[in-house]
Amino acid sequence: MTLIAIGRRCARTAGLLLLAAGCALAAGNGNHKKKHKDTPRPSASAPPAYTIGPNDVLSIDVWHEKDLSATLPVRPDGYISLPLIGQVRASGYTPLQLQQALTRRLRAYIDQPRVTVVVTKVLSRLFNVLGRVIKPGAYPLDQPTTVLDALAQAGGPAEFANTKKIYVLRYKPNGSRWIYPFNYNQVIKGHLPWENIQLKPGDTVVVP
Repeated sequence: MTLIAIGRRCARTAGLLLLAAGCALAAGNGNHKKKHKDTPRPSASAPPAYTIGPNDVLSIDVWHEKDLSATLPVRPDGYISLPLIGQVRASGYTPLQLQQALTRRLRAYIDQPRVTVVVTKVLSRLFNVLGRVIKPGAYPLDQPTTVLDALAQAGGPAEFANTKKIYVLRYKPNGSRWIYPFNYNQVIKGHLPWENIQLKPGDTVVVP
């Protein structure tokens, strides 16, 4: 066999090896892509947006417009007042919805207004903890809160508290009053879970 023939055979062999390697690489990439495609992506879920209510304190910022920016409470009738646009209903809207409403109103006076609305104090959704606790007072109901959560925020029962006779006082829209018993001693042991109810705005936890 001549040197030229040997060289040609070696070249063909090298070419076949390179072709096989390329096919294997392509198959590997295909499998990798398929696996990546089939892998589920984690889904992001956002909590429900807060709904503004009377007495909440809002920070309203209009970009480059200091005279129109303000920190102010929502009036008991649910409205706020701003320069140029006057009264605007805030109660019942989320900060984003109010932001969009203010932007629409301001377009009549400002070119491309940029508005930001932030609730700085939650005062429309409150619950009270009274009686023999470490820190009695009113607390914002800005997230789901049980009776046990409320007591924890208030520092827990104080000395000499009758923890078997705690109750939640709730007034209905028709004026009727409901009392929900709460036995702290049993609940912290995992008993009577139905007594650890979710609080609603205006509820009062009483610790005798």
